[in-house]
Amino acid sequence: MTQTNLSEFRRKLMYEFKNVDLLVESLRHSSFVNEHPEMDIQDNERLEFLGDAVLNLVVGHILMQRYPDLKEGDLSRMRANLVNESQLASIARKMDLGSHIQLGKGEIQSQGWEKKSILANTYEAVIAAVYLDGGFDAVFRIIDVAFSSLMDSVAKPSANHDYKSQIQELVQLKYQKIPRYTVVHESGPDHDKTFHVQLNAGEIQTKGVGKSKKEAEQDAARKGLEILHPK
Repeated sequence: MTQTNLSEFRRKLMYEFKNVDLLVESLRHSSFVNEHPEMDIQDNERLEFLGDAVLNLVVGHILMQRYPDLKEGDLSRMRANLVNESQLASIARKMDLGSHIQLGKGEIQSQGWEKKSILANTYEAVIAAVYLDGGFDAVFRIIDVAFSSLMDSVAKPSANHDYKSQIQELVQLKYQKIPRYTVVHESGPDHDKTFHVQLNAGEIQTKGVGKSKKEAEQDAARKGLEILHPK
């Protein structure tokens, strides 16, 4: 990892470290450390632990500001929709985080830089590094920018509708049946699968797509609701 690469990453992160060693540590996976015991270096797992807490605090803070009338349960669901492995990995990919992670040979061979879990965990570690280097205000600004578009889409109250519950109530009333979901196709590598699910609910049949079975089922249910209640 060269200083030039780190400079480019810092530009994408929109933060200039006073202590670059913190950033380097945040990008160091345990597989790399395990293969180099002679180097006496620290992996990023402790930073990951702290970054998880910082993300939850800051995202919770932002949601409280944006939605002053929402109750605790709604805020918790919205935060869970934002601070999860898939969302964090997506943010990490946008800044090309994977190409900067120090991995062991085994993880390199299995394309660990593309794995959602490694990307999400490393992003949490980077967030902790910013927090330790620049304090709360610095990390708040970075998270606010990184999550702004997600806040507008995933976090708005309408995005937290449980479409499956809604369509089940309607289908039971109309057809006296329970909706049935079937996985009809899976695509992509094991670490980044896409699921295609078919919904059969009375006379309604739709297909949904998502990065998890639950996400695909919700997508299929949403399309089913649009058929039952066209705009």
